[in-house]
Amino acid sequence: MEVIYRGKTKDVYDKGDGNYLLKFKDDVTGTDGVFDPGANTVGLSIEGAGKAGLRLTKFFFEKINSAGIPTHFVDADIKNSTMTVKPARVFGEGVEVIIRYRAVGSFYRRYSRYCTEGQKLDSYVEVTLKDDDRNDPLITDDALEMLEIMNKEEYQVLKELTQKIGAIVKEELAKKDLELFDIKFEFGRIGPKGTIALIDEISGGNMRAFKGGRQVEPLELEEIMLRDQ
Repeated sequence: MEVIYRGKTKDVYDKGDGNYLLKFKDDVTGTDGVFDPGANTVGLSIEGAGKAGLRLTKFFFEKINSAGIPTHFVDADIKNSTMTVKPARVFGEGVEVIIRYRAVGSFYRRYSRYCTEGQKLDSYVEVTLKDDDRNDPLITDDALEMLEIMNKEEYQVLKELTQKIGAIVKEELAKKDLELFDIKFEFGRIGPKGTIALIDEISGGNMRAFKGGRQVEPLELEEIMLRDQ
């Protein structure tokens, strides 16, 4: 299969039948060997992380599809750590959308003068540009429209989808006594109408979740979530 893109945590191939194949790796984002879902560099490699991430991604995408929310997910092959997806056109060179329920990570570092660490947030959504050289800068809806990345109507759809999907993930984690602090999503346009849809993955490497006041690492998170599946 033709390689379309080699990424930090997965590679993308053209299947030749109209769909793409994502190959999950064992690499996770972070800095100096410490896991950080908001980082834009590979921080460490965890054996089994690729398969675990794919299993959780499959679990969540099936839930989201069942809720009638558009995604690029078609099916997954856990044994081979691959996922078949519909091709998607990204916004600009790619955007990431973060929904925050607690003031931690980069949010707390930016705004610590105005909040306490771990303070509750009301499903706060922020958008960053995928740009490793510039540390994935934050961008507003005004700037997105001025730079012709997306218009304000598309931004509103993106925000509403993010809050709906975040609520699904948060609810599923709560069933396992886990609290979701924040999670990062990616969106693109799929199909001839350019429907805005969730793309990429939903795994432990994309979120911060806590249990009993302790942050749960990606592999443990996936084990907890899928223990009875």
